Amino acid sequence: MTIEKKMPAQQPARPGRRPKLGLGALVGSGDRIGAFVLPFVLVGVALNIAFPETFSVGGPPPWLQAVSALALAIGVAVWAWSVLLILTKVRAGKLVTTGPYSLVKHPLYTSVALLVLPWLGFLLDTWLGALIGIALYVASRLFAPAEEADLAGRFGPQWDAYCHRVKVPWL
Repeated sequence: MTIEKKMPAQQPARPGRRPKLGLGALVGSGDRIGAFVLPFVLVGVALNIAFPETFSVGGPPPWLQAVSALALAIGVAVWAWSVLLILTKVRAGKLVTTGPYSLVKHPLYTSVALLVLPWLGFLLDTWLGALIGIALYVASRLFAPAEEADLAGRFGPQWDAYCHRVKVPWL
């Protein structure tokens, strides 16, 4: 039995413009990443509720609150910027290479995994955010190659040039 990957639905393009892409192009690997991470979230939340002292970061102390608030603010800003770029440029059939995408290939996944979840968890006095952030980062690395292959097929030399320009391609 062969499983074929369904390509994103494309709308007809106006002359001289790329076709607009459907929801699949906007989501990328997000659905698979979410399915991978969901069990970690469910089990983690259940364990955190059952054994809160095990997951506690001890307060958090004022210095950890300050660092967490700063990292969380940066993470939410990067996430929001990434979402805005996806909604405007990807929907129009363009490759996003500016803003956070000039630094890392997957800023949406990276910002949530490394800046939002862990630091929100610390503010809520739990290690759970860091653990789920690690699971999210691992999932993004597992599923990113398929998303990148799709982008390479769709954008060809433009994708290759972007891969050579991005500052931290492995993150």
